[in-house]
Amino acid sequence: MTDRLSYGRAEDRTMPAVVYALYLLGIASGLPTLLGLILAYANRGGAGAVARTHYTFLIRTCWLWLAWAAIGVLLILVGIPVVALGWSILGLTHLWFAARAIVGVIYLARDEPYPRPYSWFL
Repeated sequence: MTDRLSYGRAEDRTMPAVVYALYLLGIASGLPTLLGLILAYANRGGAGAVARTHYTFLIRTCWLWLAWAAIGVLLILVGIPVVALGWSILGLTHLWFAARAIVGVIYLARDEPYPRPYSWFL
């Protein structure tokens, strides 16, 4: 197995993999996801070009997930007229979050930068 060279040095893929794992573990409770977000912020600055695209993607994924989950929860709390919409948003947000994490893991396993770290979709 060879490491991808970025600007003359080999990049470590371990920490982005740990963050992806924390994200996937945190889908149910959210707490491991927040730890993953902290790790992504802490490691982004010293990361190589390939890992930096993954950290940027992970950070954006977490903030977008939290924003949409908050909207879903607020709609659930509003009451009967929009409870179904709130649960739908919450469920779709979790599926979207899992899909983004899985696609990110695939790119990381291929030792490729994430091609669109600022996208809203996959």
